[in-house]
Amino acid sequence: MNRKNVIIIMIDGGRLDKAQNSTVFQNLQSKSIFFKNSITYGPHTIAAMHAVFSGSYGSRTGTNSYWSTYKFKKNKFKTLTEYLKDEKYYTHADVINQLVVPKQGFDNYVIHDELNDNLIERHKNLLDEITSNSNCENFFLYLHYSKIHTGIMNEVLKIYDNFSEDFFLNKEKNNFRYDSLFNDAQIYLNEILEKIFLLDLDHNSIILVMSDHGISIGEKVGERAYGAFCYDYTLKTFTYFLIPNYNSKEINQQIRTIDFMPTILDYLEIPLDDQYSKLDGVSLLPLINGASYPELYAFSETGNPLHEKAPPKEPNVKSIRNSKWKLIFNEFDGTKELYDLEHDPDENNNLIGEENDIEEILWNELEKIIKTKD
Repeated sequence: MNRKNVIIIMIDGGRLDKAQNSTVFQNLQSKSIFFKNSITYGPHTIAAMHAVFSGSYGSRTGTNSYWSTYKFKKNKFKTLTEYLKDEKYYTHADVINQLVVPKQGFDNYVIHDELNDNLIERHKNLLDEITSNSNCENFFLYLHYSKIHTGIMNEVLKIYDNFSEDFFLNKEKNNFRYDSLFNDAQIYLNEILEKIFLLDLDHNSIILVMSDHGISIGEKVGERAYGAFCYDYTLKTFTYFLIPNYNSKEINQQIRTIDFMPTILDYLEIPLDDQYSKLDGVSLLPLINGASYPELYAFSETGNPLHEKAPPKEPNVKSIRNSKWKLIFNEFDGTKELYDLEHDPDENNNLIGEENDIEEILWNELEKIIKTKD
């Protein structure tokens, strides 16, 4: 086994476009393997992170909505944390609440105060504590940066609804608001990475810096933040792997966030447990190592609340995509949308009914996934 620590730093609500224009993230990219076309399963944290920790879509694991944390099929899906715990890792999560990631396998599952805690100091102190623990040979640390979420909750979700003209007619104001929150995230990330480098953890740890989903700044009426639609401003996330003895690289090929768990296990040489259900994700190590690797379809889904105050119990919007095309199925009214992502990255021109061949291919792939249950 390749015994290395595992550190995941998750920037809740981090937009890919903002990361690509950030000096902090550009500096990180110069040291890491950067995936610029990483697609989340769910454009909200609960579904997104259960998919990351299980390497599988929520349509199979049971956690596919805001309401389904406790429906996670823990007897069928073994989490990343459980794999590491079985290898005698010390496992610690610092999270925003008890719903966002599976608890199974964690020695300590600690909830921070998103309104009042200083996450920079809190997480730097946590790194000090774990590295100074003589009883801790290897560790898994999950750090959740929640301040973008908190800012959007207080400044957007509590003030506007998904159809508020005051929000959608003020995109410049929305962008400024988000940039301010993202700037704080940059400061946090820079401080935490400096601490990691100071402790020399980059030499004995695989480190993943990621976001769970993006956040709207007013692109589409009907979604003031996230979780209502399956458009790319919330589905595209950032992914940076810092791996000892690996050179920096930018990878353009589409990947899925469900691929992170099998990648980490593959790097650590931990075999998959065949007593559990097969993963939807695959290891990205061959791609990282330069091998030719087929692009896999990415499936996403969410629950559009429409004009209700809360999202539905089950997803009612689903999408399937490759790097060039995306098909969206709005179950709530039976409509479909088809977008040419190469020429229409903002998804403004719905080509449904005009590109029948790719529409049929994507629809068949979507139906396969929808029908696959455990």
